[in-house]
Amino acid sequence: MGHPDNEYANASASDGETEAAFVGAIDCGTTSTRFILFDKNANPVLTHQVEYPQHYPYPGWHEHDPFDLIESMYICMDGVADKMDAAGLPLDAVKAVGITNQRETTVVWDRESGQPLYNAIVWDDARTAGTVRELAAENGPDVLKDRTGMPLTTYFSAIKLKWLMEHVQEVKDAHDEDRLAFGTVDSWFLYNLTGGPEGGLHLIDVTNASRTLLMNIKTRAWDDSLLSFFSLSPSILPEIRSSSEVYGHIEHGPFKGVPIAGMLGDQQAALVGQKCLRAGEAKNTYGTGAFLLFNTGEEVQYSKHGLISTVAYQAGPNNPAHYALEGSVSVAGSAITWLRDNLELIDSAAEIGELAGQVHDTGGVYFVTAFAGLFAPYWDSTATGTLIGLTGYTTKSHIARATLEAACFQTRAILEAMNADSGVEIQILRVDGGMTNSDLAMQLQSDILGLEVERPTMRESTALGSAIMAGSALKLWGWDVTKPETLDEVNTAGNVFFKPHDDDKARARQWAGWKRAIERAKRWHATDEPDADEPHSIHVQDKLPSAAGTPVDEPNEKDTQPNNNAKAKAK
Repeated sequence: MGHPDNEYANASASDGETEAAFVGAIDCGTTSTRFILFDKNANPVLTHQVEYPQHYPYPGWHEHDPFDLIESMYICMDGVADKMDAAGLPLDAVKAVGITNQRETTVVWDRESGQPLYNAIVWDDARTAGTVRELAAENGPDVLKDRTGMPLTTYFSAIKLKWLMEHVQEVKDAHDEDRLAFGTVDSWFLYNLTGGPEGGLHLIDVTNASRTLLMNIKTRAWDDSLLSFFSLSPSILPEIRSSSEVYGHIEHGPFKGVPIAGMLGDQQAALVGQKCLRAGEAKNTYGTGAFLLFNTGEEVQYSKHGLISTVAYQAGPNNPAHYALEGSVSVAGSAITWLRDNLELIDSAAEIGELAGQVHDTGGVYFVTAFAGLFAPYWDSTATGTLIGLTGYTTKSHIARATLEAACFQTRAILEAMNADSGVEIQILRVDGGMTNSDLAMQLQSDILGLEVERPTMRESTALGSAIMAGSALKLWGWDVTKPETLDEVNTAGNVFFKPHDDDKARARQWAGWKRAIERAKRWHATDEPDADEPHSIHVQDKLPSAAGTPVDEPNEKDTQPNNNAKAKAK
């Protein structure tokens, strides 16, 4: 982004003095990390973003090098510091930093050395299907749902952690010798920012903890019975904290001394960024996957229709938690990436709207994007990606359009389950995320739902949510998440609305076709086939890439050039 306007240099701090003041947000998604500075009205003033390498060692496996994650964070923070210097903005204008992250992704490291013991296993990794079947064999996949709000599935962290314990000797040894540290990406970032092996904090926020299958959703504490179920020691766990408090301070780099004051999972952060702070408000984020969250207030509400119960946020250690019902789609924007990288139907993700817009419908084509099984509300880990309805008439434009519609149909399935669980008919869907940049995709979503779709002009809702939590912890600009009216001037840049067509028969016909396609995709992988997660144990030297990864798909040389200082800090 360019230099900020002069008004930003005169932003008012909470003490009423005239000085520049910003809140920073570290946002680590599935494919990239960014660092964004927001002003008191939530305008994104400066930003820096890099992509990092993805590792797919076997079908269904998805890993990140933990050092790549850390390096990407430092590159982004250093990049914003350089831009602040060029704009004449003092570094101490950054009053607080929040962290938001891809959830469920599982990181393990040696508490004594600070070194990772294996690659991070990403949230959409499906290698643990056999582990899930084994754990669910006696009492079914909902055996832990009353305590966690979630079914046994490849999605959640404890399943990945159990796989690591059983297949990576270094992890098992560290666990048995009481030097294993486990965390999600927020824990890994906070640990390194606050000193790493030299006093780094081992903490996790309550929203990320609620995605592990190890936290009791009602008490918001680690549960001994859950640890016993997975044969894990409590000593490996980070301390659970609220989503908005001062956890510690940055120990090195250009923002040394700045308090880290907000932490929450990316989808919960988007809920806060969209200001869905009251019971009955909902949003859908279309990123690598798609995630629809419905704020249920201060009470846990359990789903009878395939959704999960999760913590939405806790705005401070002395404040009650808010909960949400959630429906997750494992593949949304990543299907567009697949068209680009695997099938080479497009050269860039931005081209899909133009390609899909060359036809008026899909010509009867449906694309069930179950690359790693189906998430809510279907929960079928044996489902497979299915492109069906192909004829000699089909072109790549029909496939592109079917790819956009896939996320929209799965969103409808989740929304119908949400309406049934809550007893409240959602009248308008608030959206954010990369796919919402496509007007066609959002119009298709409105048409498939038969509902109005509302898209904000400022779409960095995920990063903004963590910034709001950090600002609220310090009461910067009077922000207080427990008093939503204090955020009335936040993120008011305007919205775009998409209204549905009025052809109910066409909508019903499309929906019936989607449900037929889903049935054909289900139960494809026979349960008696050998599992990818069973053949052998793996050692760190076989699987952990070098620490100094280089960002990929470089949009800008300045934005992605590796930083030697960042590498040193990551190590």
